[in-house]
Amino acid sequence: MGFIYPDGIISTAGHVDAGKTSVVYALSGVWVARHSEEVKKAMTIKLGYTQIGIYDCPGSEYPVSDGLLDKGKCPDGSEPKLLRKISIVDVPGHEVLIATMVSGAAAVDAALMVVDATMPVPQPQTAEHFAVLDIIGMKNMVVAQNKIDLVPREKAVENYGQIRKFLSGTWAQSSPVVPVSALHRVNIDVLAAYVAKITPRREPDLSKPARMAVLRSFNVNPPGTSADKLRGGVLGGTLLQGAIKLGDEVEIRPGLKIERPGAKSPYQPLLTKVVGIEYGGEKAEEARPGGLLGLMTTLDPALTKADALAGSVVGKPGTLPPVWTSLELEVRELPRMGEKAEPMKPNEVVLVSIGAATVFGVVQSVKKDVAVIALRKAVSAEQGAKAVVTRQIRNRWIVSNYGVLRGGNAALE
Repeated sequence: MGFIYPDGIISTAGHVDAGKTSVVYALSGVWVARHSEEVKKAMTIKLGYTQIGIYDCPGSEYPVSDGLLDKGKCPDGSEPKLLRKISIVDVPGHEVLIATMVSGAAAVDAALMVVDATMPVPQPQTAEHFAVLDIIGMKNMVVAQNKIDLVPREKAVENYGQIRKFLSGTWAQSSPVVPVSALHRVNIDVLAAYVAKITPRREPDLSKPARMAVLRSFNVNPPGTSADKLRGGVLGGTLLQGAIKLGDEVEIRPGLKIERPGAKSPYQPLLTKVVGIEYGGEKAEEARPGGLLGLMTTLDPALTKADALAGSVVGKPGTLPPVWTSLELEVRELPRMGEKAEPMKPNEVVLVSIGAATVFGVVQSVKKDVAVIALRKAVSAEQGAKAVVTRQIRNRWIVSNYGVLRGGNAALE
């Protein structure tokens, strides 16, 4: 059997401390909060991502995921048969970082909403995540009712009813709700089966120009690595369309901001060569849409450390969208749980999420449904791209508005 590409992406959603990362670990066997700052704070600060294999195991009622295999074997000791691979994005649930969910959820096919069975439904962040899923046009979701081991049966049933009531009358009213305990691996096989069922298989169109959204970027060299053994920077993300092959030259936008006298634009796109492609640690000859991947490049690793290129767009040189230093957005107010936010005002500092990028900006003007926002850091995006605005209201950051990119100041066409 040749290399099997992940053919779908599912994103976690839900309130802080509902156990999203624990559920991903139970499914995949991989703890995605790998960064020391994330572990120290006990919450996922940046997007984590991994992939799960879905297997057929003789004697198992449901498909089995990686987290349920024992040293690569089925529970009965037999060899698993790989059915498909699905990438999982683990999204932060903390209020201040709601916009990060938007930046990572931009290319997903399905959602895994994790609900805490010990808490009333919906929690504020659960409702906000659900609203954002609605904005990005999500149609496929499974709910994991986590921590059922911590409540009596009648409380779990009551909580289940609250979930059903919350989803009633929405696009997700028929979504499966699976009671689970990530800690004790209860019903994880059932959850894996629904993850596979509700995540549609992507049929990639490889004829379109390649377009990759960068969600993470890394310097993979340990401290003290000698110059002759340094490896180039790594870009992590998802291919939205087209294909990228080993040896291809690619362009990265918006690139670097370099003030040069007489230059048409202060932004200089980066050009680099692809020297490696990996999906979940497995090497591939070609990158295709449908999964999360790592692109090894010849970039100076100093350019990619600490997610410095997260939010960038990668593709064939000369085919990428414009680079914007300000955005003209046609915006609407996001429906909130009983809250009415004041309209945006000039000089207000906001967070703008568009595609895979989330950047600070300053509101320059607001007229009717059109807001002009000057960005602290440029973004590369197509006209017509969806955008989300996060504002600081009553001393907390909340997703307040969403809209469409109509234009702005293009620093680079």
